[in-house]
Amino acid sequence: MKAIFDNVSYGCSKLVTESYSTSFSLATRMLGTSIRNDIYNIYGFVRFADEIVDTFHDYDKETLFNNFEKELYSALENKISLNPILNSFQFTFHSYDIPMHLVEAFMKSMRMDLVKKEYATTAEYKEYIYGSADVVGLMCLCVFVNGDKEKYNSLKDTAMALGSAFQKVNFLRDLKADYELLERSYFPNTNLLELDEASKKRIVAEIEADFAKGFSGIEKLPPEAKFGVYTAFKYYKRLLAKLKKTPPLEIKNTRIRVPNYEKIGLLAKSYVNYKLHLV
Repeated sequence: MKAIFDNVSYGCSKLVTESYSTSFSLATRMLGTSIRNDIYNIYGFVRFADEIVDTFHDYDKETLFNNFEKELYSALENKISLNPILNSFQFTFHSYDIPMHLVEAFMKSMRMDLVKKEYATTAEYKEYIYGSADVVGLMCLCVFVNGDKEKYNSLKDTAMALGSAFQKVNFLRDLKADYELLERSYFPNTNLLELDEASKKRIVAEIEADFAKGFSGIEKLPPEAKFGVYTAFKYYKRLLAKLKKTPPLEIKNTRIRVPNYEKIGLLAKSYVNYKLHLV
């Protein structure tokens, strides 16, 4: 009967993905059916950890995070959890032999969000992005290559670059909420109160370099993963293009979005490019 519980767990992770991110859930639906649930399982885990540190302002976040972390490592050790999100994640973790150090790095960055408000140096900035984004890309890569260590190692750097690009776009898009609501400043050597066009261009150039490196890895992904990852890539590229055209003052005062009708258009164009072997 445990199979019923496991299926309920996987359904919960899928529901979390669809409820929290229309863009990511759309991209995940473009993955092969053999790996789709496992990406839902990873997303559900990272989303819940992120929610604790970002949104549960009326609760003791540190206690919630400590309890979540204990349940996480118990789930990974015992291969079961009554928390359905952690139960589904442990399944994917063991099925694809995801390295423990990736999970530990992710949890370290999430814990940093409990107390750290500013990333003053490039080293701090890179460490946070590695744990909050790069390792998530690497967890997904473990699924995409299905245990092929040689393939994993050859695509590792490009997967990290893509994870970095996605995260930095999120930072730029969420500038207002991060600074005003969470009092966080991720970009080093940047005064967000006086964000100017030169500072924005520097950030955009950094992201574009990450995208260029990440795209070279998308081209080498297995067929089951390529279209879904390419769809996410095209969405974030469109979002960056909108941010690039938006004046710094507007970025500081509003949250730039890609409307749903544009997402559907991006999906159609991505599919054509994919079928024509342009990626």
